[in-house]
Amino acid sequence: MHKKIKFFKYQGAGNDFILIDNRKGFFDRENETLVRDLCERRFGIGADGLMLLQDTKNYDFEMVYYNADGREGTMCGNGGRCIVAFARDLGLIQNKTAFLAVDSEHMADIYGTQVNLGMIDVAQVNRDSDAYVLNTGSPHYIKIVEDLKNFPVYDAGYAIRNNDSYSVNGINVNFVEKEGEGYFLRTFERGVEDETYACGTGATAAAMAMAIHENREGDIEFPIRVMGGQLYISFHKEGNTFTNVFLKGPATFVFDGEI
Repeated sequence: MHKKIKFFKYQGAGNDFILIDNRKGFFDRENETLVRDLCERRFGIGADGLMLLQDTKNYDFEMVYYNADGREGTMCGNGGRCIVAFARDLGLIQNKTAFLAVDSEHMADIYGTQVNLGMIDVAQVNRDSDAYVLNTGSPHYIKIVEDLKNFPVYDAGYAIRNNDSYSVNGINVNFVEKEGEGYFLRTFERGVEDETYACGTGATAAAMAMAIHENREGDIEFPIRVMGGQLYISFHKEGNTFTNVFLKGPATFVFDGEI
């Protein structure tokens, strides 16, 4: 007798996720094969990642995030926004929340489909030739390019992610191009091993890198356009230290079902 799993599908700027209410603990956290099968786009539900919403002490809930390859992942910013929308839709929270994720606690507020998610502070930014390398809950490599619309994101991203420096732990590879007041961003994500429509920690990292690149200081907000929509990153910058970091953008319910 196969057990049915109730699932919910959400997307944040085109980054799509399977969400499961695991407060009763029925979903086996160790079952990487099941997670991978559910995320498979042709043979499963299809998603960039899967999240479990779990009970935890002192917080509204805990977010457990898996990449599409079935392995527990590092922080996912768009996933974080989607799980906030999920928690609200479940009636767990109203407009504000404090929840626990793999990298630390996160605060967020939600109004309609817009979620403003607090991200971790960042105090270290490295360089790799002309690229910026930093960790915003997940490790990111950010490089400025021209004609990003036609840029070979998959090939270039794959090569960097699998080079001698990054092949062991992997890295998310971001390509940015100036656009109006902000930037256009495309990302090759490790764990998915392909380009995704959006990457929240990547957009956050890209905004920080560009603030350094432009020698900006103080309170800053950058609009960051991604393949799947529009994100807004805000923070306070002093030198290479970023505090009061927020990732704002849409998080919407798509469909639910049983599998």
